[in-house]
Amino acid sequence: MDGLSPQAEWLALGAMAAVFGLFAAVELARPARAAPKGQRWVTNLALFAIDTLAVRLLVPLLMVGAAALAAKEGWGLFNQLALPDWLAILLAIIALDLALYLQHWATHRVPLLWRLHKVHHSDPAFDVTTAARFHPFEIVLSMGYKMAVVVALGLPVLGVFLFELVFNIATLFTHANFALPRALERPVRALLVTPTMHRIHHSAKEREANSNYGTLLSGWDRLFRTYTGEAEGKLTIGLGEYQDQRPHKLGWSLLLPFRK
Repeated sequence: MDGLSPQAEWLALGAMAAVFGLFAAVELARPARAAPKGQRWVTNLALFAIDTLAVRLLVPLLMVGAAALAAKEGWGLFNQLALPDWLAILLAIIALDLALYLQHWATHRVPLLWRLHKVHHSDPAFDVTTAARFHPFEIVLSMGYKMAVVVALGLPVLGVFLFELVFNIATLFTHANFALPRALERPVRALLVTPTMHRIHHSAKEREANSNYGTLLSGWDRLFRTYTGEAEGKLTIGLGEYQDQRPHKLGWSLLLPFRK
């Protein structure tokens, strides 16, 4: 991780592993919905391993490295402004969250991107491992997009690092198979995306799936009128044409974007 010490990278990885373990334990103890494990978990986690390897092999700098390079060369908007460090970090987190909202919206609207993103939505169940279920081609394209945003805006290294850490934890949280207590759901959702809110985005109904694109801040969906507060009737997870065991298989999931 260029621009920060190796200890910071290990700290982030350790935090991610701890959060994953915590959410997995909570959803096993008090799941919001039934979600099969077994081969499905193996496939979702195998996709995560392949994604990580693909990014590491194909994208040499990653987001923090891109931020360090932009700072060194003086590239991007923030590197032309004399902002206080705290404000630059805060604005970096907000800007990247908006950029990821827009990217997520595009993956549902652009046919080529949807062919890749549907691997994520083809999971007929919903739990913390769904957060790891992405096609490696989508992950590589996503990293390229995020690096371009980082360089164009000249975002600070620490702000990018903190965003990556917070955003990845938020991704695990929003896919977790549990629900917040009713007394907490509304106040938390006023600021942050909750599992109950994001679960609607994984609905088999197209209108519901084309809503609730946010991962960290819930305000983007309200601002751009893509917010759905409650599912209509029974919530079916996944894609209507794949309500079977096929998405549980790794080979099938990797080849899904190339099927007619």
